[in-house]
Amino acid sequence: MSGQETQLYLVPTPIGNLKDITLRALEVLQSVDAVLAEDTRTTGKLLKHYDIKQALISYHAHNEHSAIKRIIDQLEEGKVLALVSDAGSPGISDPGFLVVKEALKKGLKVEALPGATAFVPALVKSGLPSDRFVFEGFLPPKKGRQTRLEQLANEPRTIIFYESPHRLLKALHQLTEYLGEERRVSVSRELTKMFEETVNGTLEEVIKHFETGTIKGEFVIIVGGK
Repeated sequence: MSGQETQLYLVPTPIGNLKDITLRALEVLQSVDAVLAEDTRTTGKLLKHYDIKQALISYHAHNEHSAIKRIIDQLEEGKVLALVSDAGSPGISDPGFLVVKEALKKGLKVEALPGATAFVPALVKSGLPSDRFVFEGFLPPKKGRQTRLEQLANEPRTIIFYESPHRLLKALHQLTEYLGEERRVSVSRELTKMFEETVNGTLEEVIKHFETGTIKGEFVIIVGGK
């Protein structure tokens, strides 16, 4: 595959602050034939901010299975595409895995650019061990949630979760149930944005904070290992 031209680029986008995009990412977005976007409105604002006028193709969790063949056909025809999610790195708790898998199966060259991912700044400023960790993304909303928590109760490594605002307190209470109220935790919200906040303490202390504090934005929960 050496010398083969890249046909699919995975391009991280800012998780909040629009300045957190690399010069290389902007260069790729300007050069491709089209951009596969999780939400064309969100990506449209980003591209407009940087005066990039590439065509946008909708590609998200609800249409990725049906869109795969059409996208692979375009790549095989010689089109060069970039895949972005609404924020962060494509494929990390966002669509991306399927199209990469199929592209590689067809012998197409895929390149992933480094860039913004929400859990990295949350982890490194949590004060919890970052030399070994396990990324869990979003817990199952219902089926399998209890089983997953039981499996993680004795995990010795630092554990990373993503959580939505309306499920935050439920998740923290369930973590207390399975891991104990004294387990250390760091919760970050609105990373890189104006109202960025990180709360550190035991699960009991952090729950008290959010029971009386603000629960808005996207959350990253970092939990100390056993």
